Amino acid sequence: MITAASATIAAEGESFHAPGPSIFDLPPVFEIAGFGVTKPMLQLVIAAIVVFGLLYAASRSRQLVPGRMQFAGEGAYNFVRNSVARDIIGSRDFQKFVPYLVALFFFILVNNLFASIPFFQFPTFSRAGMAYALAGMSWLIYNGVGMAKHGVIGYLKLQSVPSGVSPFMYPLLVPLEFFSNILVRPVTLALRLFCNMFAGHILLVLFATGGLYLIEHVGGIGYVAGPLAWVLAILVSFLEILVQFLQAYVFVLLNAMYIQGALADEH
Repeated sequence: MITAASATIAAEGESFHAPGPSIFDLPPVFEIAGFGVTKPMLQLVIAAIVVFGLLYAASRSRQLVPGRMQFAGEGAYNFVRNSVARDIIGSRDFQKFVPYLVALFFFILVNNLFASIPFFQFPTFSRAGMAYALAGMSWLIYNGVGMAKHGVIGYLKLQSVPSGVSPFMYPLLVPLEFFSNILVRPVTLALRLFCNMFAGHILLVLFATGGLYLIEHVGGIGYVAGPLAWVLAILVSFLEILVQFLQAYVFVLLNAMYIQGALADEH
């Protein structure tokens, strides 16, 4: 898959310029009152519309014997509801978090799949700021849930003071537990999503532009190695689709685990 930016990189001069972070700096598509609206911003809006539209279409005309659209929607909904929310959070508290987790899973999945869809061909969460914003929202939710149940002091105590440990170990363990459970979680949550989308896109552009360079500038063996690089790009594209699904699943799974930990009476 060769985008306009990657084709330009391959065509510049006779020396190959490997793709780098600059390929993610896309120019604004248009401006509103001097504010540039970029492609990833538009993809966030499009993904929200797509997720809402598909879920609405699947649930609009519910029947006892479901049609194909309802069957697919129920299967997708039950996958998150049963395999993530109920199994992780527990049967007592999970139901209230199902709408959030379902919407979160499919929103991330659609944005990830944009990297493999022609015309889009860009993973939204390869922009770190967007991944951090999503992780920040998750941080507010699971901490808010824990504080609502246990109170602010009680929640911080549960998250920072491990049970069954001698008080003599508190000066060492309490700061580590607070740092790990309260501060680091949203960072690692965002980095996991961002780095996988970033690395996968870089790899695809590398194979695509490298194959073009080998054919245009190397000749000889390049006529063999170039198409081979494109074959590898296609294979990596299929692998990326699996990674895109897994990253959406892992992000939602960790959210459910953090919510469960916030609701738990012991740490």
